[in-house]
Amino acid sequence: MKTRKVLSVALFALVFGATSFAQKTVMVGGAAMYPSKNIIENAVNSKDHTTLVAAVQAAGLVETLQGKGPFTVFAPTNAAFEKLPMGTVETLLKPENLKTLQNILTYHVVAGKMNAGDVAKAIKAGNGKAMLTTVSGGTLTAWMKGKTLYITDENGSMAAVAIADVNQSNGVIHVIDTVLLPKQ
Repeated sequence: MKTRKVLSVALFALVFGATSFAQKTVMVGGAAMYPSKNIIENAVNSKDHTTLVAAVQAAGLVETLQGKGPFTVFAPTNAAFEKLPMGTVETLLKPENLKTLQNILTYHVVAGKMNAGDVAKAIKAGNGKAMLTTVSGGTLTAWMKGKTLYITDENGSMAAVAIADVNQSNGVIHVIDTVLLPKQ
């Protein structure tokens, strides 16, 4: 009887513990993104996301993105921020633009964890498009072209997902090549 109980506990640990090991560590911006760390703990190590991290800090959203979640974050790279008109990032980082900055950043976040497979299923269910409601209350449209996942904002700008399924302890990050902007 005691052996059976030990075996059941071992089997339970193996089956349910394996899910955390099944999530692979992905390299982003020259740094390993560990599934055991939260969104902020990983993002601060990516050389490709220094602008995003600075913006999240300026917007006072660090604590939120360290929270339990889960969150799906479409994370623009530094190169994505560089596509914005000159001076945009500097202007957004000013204290008087805090609400606008928060709105833009939370527009890149969807409540819940949606890996690429989940987004693909939603696109299929939506006959080629999936409407995603952001934490800011806006809408993003997900769609596929070939094997590439795209996200379109409310203004018609498109971002390609460059790296999908960067799993975190409190959600998932999808690295994108364009900053998404809500309707003004």
